[in-house]
Amino acid sequence: MPPKAVVEIEHLKKAYGDVRAVDDVSFQVFEGEIFGFVGPNGAGKTTTIECAEGLRRPDSGRVRMLGLDPQADGRKLKERLGIQLQETSLPQRMKVGEALALFASFYPKSVDRPTLLKQMGLEDKEGAYFDKLSGGQKQRLFIALAMINDPELIVLDELTTGLDPQSRRSMWDLVRGVRDRGRTVVLITHFMEEAERLCDRVAIIDGGRLRALDTPSNLIRSLSAENRVVFTAEASPKIDGLSSLPGASRVERTNDRFVVHGSSQRLVVEVVNFLDANDIPFRDLRTEQASLEDVFLALTGHEMRN
Repeated sequence: MPPKAVVEIEHLKKAYGDVRAVDDVSFQVFEGEIFGFVGPNGAGKTTTIECAEGLRRPDSGRVRMLGLDPQADGRKLKERLGIQLQETSLPQRMKVGEALALFASFYPKSVDRPTLLKQMGLEDKEGAYFDKLSGGQKQRLFIALAMINDPELIVLDELTTGLDPQSRRSMWDLVRGVRDRGRTVVLITHFMEEAERLCDRVAIIDGGRLRALDTPSNLIRSLSAENRVVFTAEASPKIDGLSSLPGASRVERTNDRFVVHGSSQRLVVEVVNFLDANDIPFRDLRTEQASLEDVFLALTGHEMRN
């Protein structure tokens, strides 16, 4: 049986004056997956999803969320949809438990709040004021609020922006747990590592247009990108011989940092043997594989913008 599409977007267009924020975008999201919608700020990610949620009216195109038209069936859709917006806040002196009770009152059904707090790692914060929570705890609360109605589909918009690395990885575990409990997750992000680590499939959007859509591994494989060997060493005439290694295509140097590019599986062995044979001291040697950010660069021709 083919997977069930819970999000269907066909030829979506949305413009603001002369600016085409979304320019003929089409894709589907399937039940039970973490779907990444990635690109730099201003690429059209949030506008596309807000059209899908019913928060904006598209200029043209067909949108279905959970089989519903967001414009005609907005109320029914909201009962089955959970949303964590890009910019969210609460009154500073509102307690965690009060926020959950307030949001639960918006829906005809809601989940058990103590259970939800435990799932979010907030079981000891029910009586805490919002302004006393850490950044990671606030993001956990926003996810809890998005899940209070036991939604089938959850949209998380720039979930980890502003979080430290430890909190970011904690959020990733949380999102995986949401999916493992049978929910479908749409993750909007401009962090390529986040999409690569979390998502079953990724759509890359830039300039309002969909540039690619596939699994992270397939996108990276399609790039046929070179491997890289990175190390630090003092410059010397001998080190110029790196460029003549059989597996090396080019060598980049920035001060005492060297990057050797090549497609050979033995590239790192060749580099280490060369340095050793020529008595060139080196340190901090590591290998780097192609990543989703390399795919983005190849498709768009520019770096990610925050």
